[in-house]
Amino acid sequence: MTDSDPAIVVEGLRKTYGAAKALAGLDLTVPAGTVHAVLGPNGAGKTTCVRILATLLRHDGGRAEVAGYDVLRHPDRVRYRIGLLGQHAALDEELSGRQNLEMFGRLYHLGGRRAAARADELLERFGLADAGTKAVSRYSGGMRRRLDLAASLIMAPRVLFLDEPTTGLDPRGRTEVWSAVRSLVGGGTTVLLTTQYLEEADQLADRICVIDRGRAIADGTADELKTRLGGDRIEVALRDADHLPAAASVVGMAARVGAVETDPDRRRVSARVTDRVAALTEVVRALAAAGIEADDIVLRRPTLDEVFLHLTGESAKDGERAEEETTV
Repeated sequence: MTDSDPAIVVEGLRKTYGAAKALAGLDLTVPAGTVHAVLGPNGAGKTTCVRILATLLRHDGGRAEVAGYDVLRHPDRVRYRIGLLGQHAALDEELSGRQNLEMFGRLYHLGGRRAAARADELLERFGLADAGTKAVSRYSGGMRRRLDLAASLIMAPRVLFLDEPTTGLDPRGRTEVWSAVRSLVGGGTTVLLTTQYLEEADQLADRICVIDRGRAIADGTADELKTRLGGDRIEVALRDADHLPAAASVVGMAARVGAVETDPDRRRVSARVTDRVAALTEVVRALAAAGIEADDIVLRRPTLDEVFLHLTGESAKDGERAEEETTV
């Protein structure tokens, strides 16, 4: 595998549990040295995909390569080149942070001296040197997760799988883990991240794959996925709700993109726009000319939450249509 080769290649990956299809032909390519987030509702196949790529589960069809090696034909070579941080911490809370890392080092046959040196290196790297002698039971949630992340890096893996790494952490703990992940990628590690937090994907990922019902339904940068919803939106909060119809007409002509939406309860009019600056200028001018007073006028991009709900909602409708067609 060269530096220009993808770190992960998945083609037509399938896995079934009885009649249930956990993966139904998943395709995924992750460039080396990047963070690739995998988003999807519960049961979409995220954890199944990670377990297959980490050689913990055999797939039923398709192909999967990690760090240049097929996960079925060369599982030992794959394991030597990966790290895995699962949803639950794999730490002994009675031991100190340093003792935990030394234990993992010995399990990887580093020997006492090398394991101790690696433990010290990782404690320093993750800002845990001062807490290295404390029992893990005294660590905060963010500290435990950073130590768990350090343990997954004992062998300096080329590819790291993070399966919902910040679930249950408070905002401070999530920020600590995010900082650690950015540091890893800066050093050349490739990260495949599954997460329930869309903000996490927005913050960390170079690219995002949205999966549903075991298939990839979208893949791109956060900006590319947001653009699929039609670009920016202009929103006008009116002082007088009686002006809603007139404001909707004005905004529609000024924005010149798609349908205008109104929200009587919030006295709000909104519409999608392409040229954000020109649209804002035109809407402000048109409202003033029409004598319509606004409390607030804002431009905003679609959120990743909106993209996710839009994409998975479409997938659910497609599934319902397919089911109807097969039962007719």
